[in-house]
Amino acid sequence: MSRRLLIAGNWKMNKTATETERLAGELRDLLGDVTEVDIAVCPPFTSLAAAVRGLAGTPVRVGAQNIHWAEAGAFTGEISAAMLKGVPVEYVIIGHSERRQYFGETDATVNKRLRAALSGNLKPIVCIGETLDQREAGITDSVIERQLTEGLADLSPEDASGMIIAYEPVWAIGTGRTATPAQAQQVHEFIRGLLRDRFGSVAESIRVLYGGSMKPTNAADLLRQPDIDGGLVA
Repeated sequence: MSRRLLIAGNWKMNKTATETERLAGELRDLLGDVTEVDIAVCPPFTSLAAAVRGLAGTPVRVGAQNIHWAEAGAFTGEISAAMLKGVPVEYVIIGHSERRQYFGETDATVNKRLRAALSGNLKPIVCIGETLDQREAGITDSVIERQLTEGLADLSPEDASGMIIAYEPVWAIGTGRTATPAQAQQVHEFIRGLLRDRFGSVAESIRVLYGGSMKPTNAADLLRQPDIDGGLVA
């Protein structure tokens, strides 16, 4: 099955609303007529509205960087699905390695956020991946399997059809080390197999993005791999 490529930009904690307006204008000029691939940008919460306004009428879609599992309540600093849809955004990143490393994200909370995103008709980009220590210990496959098993717990094939997976080899992000296209494809193929075991033929339509320092110098080689369906780029 041919899967349409998605290139999603994670802006992390960068760009004020004013800076976002300027950058959106530049993106309109650069990407306003791109139709061959799907494109999304994921600014901070405070810049989402500016991005939506600035990119209206272009192929570039907007996503958020996190979501809470509750519909509303006493969760200071959190954002609900309804709030994101009200902006409106289309995508939301869940379980990014920095959320796991710095803010206590677990596979269980990833699952709760994922279910909230799907219930809110958002397109979740669920991040998984191993650290350098885990890679060197030879447990990449078991880490990936655990993250998928627990993070996607109790999802039906219909649920799964609405999500995107992003493989982040944490050891290859900002460390000066890079995964070769063959290494990246090997893990993507393993992920596809796990999805196939879990969700059957639906797995063939689930996009699996590469999130390990995709750059202009390696993007073409990575995107030629059969199980790499785009990139989550920072």
